[in-house]
Amino acid sequence: MSWLSFLFALASGALITFQVGSNSQLKKSLGQPLISLIVNYLVGISAAVTYTLIKREPFPSLSQAAGVPWWGWIGGLFGALYGFTAILLASQMGAATLTALVVTGQIVASVILDHYGWLGFDPHPASIWRVAGCMCMVLGLFLVAKF
Repeated sequence: MSWLSFLFALASGALITFQVGSNSQLKKSLGQPLISLIVNYLVGISAAVTYTLIKREPFPSLSQAAGVPWWGWIGGLFGALYGFTAILLASQMGAATLTALVVTGQIVASVILDHYGWLGFDPHPASIWRVAGCMCMVLGLFLVAKF
């Protein structure tokens, strides 16, 4: 994996925080969290469809779609739950606390998913270093959130 991949992932993570701020402002302006979430996803799906059409990516067949495991279909639901939660809590918590909570949850869940190889991930054992990293994330969460 190249350093460019790491840089791209880091930038994508930063953009999530910008997305939360943008969606929070949309909620304030429109007055409705669910409408704000719908606008967010409509803009996002419009961008994805436009890119797909420009790239002329073929759509999968029905047999390919039927072969997707059940957990492959629920990612959008989880994304919507995250988006709704972020829209509701961003103004109250602030970007740093919300992000610390979200990222800590992601890291802990990721180590568990990797360890057991759940949801199609290749197994990566939960070494002492990974567990220590999770503990550092929890400590960082407390420091950022000032519990």
